[in-house]
This record gives sequence, C-alpha cells and structure tokens, in this order.
Amino acid sequence: MGSTRSVVDYLLLQLGSEATAKPMFGEYGLYFRGTLIGLVCDDRLFLKTTSAGAQVIGSHECDSPYPGAKPAIVVPEDLWDARESMRKLASATEAELAEAKSGSSRTARGTKKAKAKPRTGRRT
Repeated sequence: MGSTRSVVDYLLLQLGSEATAKPMFGEYGLYFRGTLIGLVCDDRLFLKTTSAGAQVIGSHECDSPYPGAKPAIVVPEDLWDARESMRKLASATEAELAEAKSGSSRTARGTKKAKAKPRTGRRT
C-alpha cells in the first residue's frame, strides 16, 4: 500500500527539527540526528528495538514492518500527538543506536589484522 507523505510530515513535525525522512522503496526511513531510528510503513511507525526505547514507551507491540524484517517497536497512533513523549522516544532510541554504532566501529578498528608489508629485498 505505501505510506502517505502527510503522515510522514506529521511525524516530522512532532519530532522537531532533528528529524528527517527519506523515501525508501515506497515507504520512508525515519532519521533522528542523522541516525536511522525506524521506518514508516503502511502509515505505521516502526522504531528499531532498543532497551532505551522500550523503557520510554513502556508496554508496546512489536511487529515486522515488512516480510522478513526484524521485529520493531510499533508506536501506537494515539502516542503520535504527544510531542514531548515522541521526542523523548526518538532521542532515547537514537542515543542507544549511536552508542552501539560507535562501540562496534572501535572494536572493528581494534581487531583489524595488519596488512602484510611488501618485500623490498632481492631474492637470491
């Protein structure tokens, strides 16, 4: 079915200037402070599952935004009107995702194997 731009625009309005959305395969990726935090699919808001987001939202439903996708937190429409709660949820989700991303990139750099140095001497 696809999401309507008016739904995405409303969510962006609620989340403030730190939020952006990009079209993705007929749906939208939702970004907060430059980090992909979720998707808007079939006019439903799916946030990546984080413990911080789950703590902010409390009791919640999880579902896959599309077949084969990881389950995500489904943000109920009645929460969309609560601007401060939506910003708190987006901020908590972004912070945990950004922390995980920075931690994994440090680990990856720290465990890289050194490249073999080319031989410069002559063989005899």
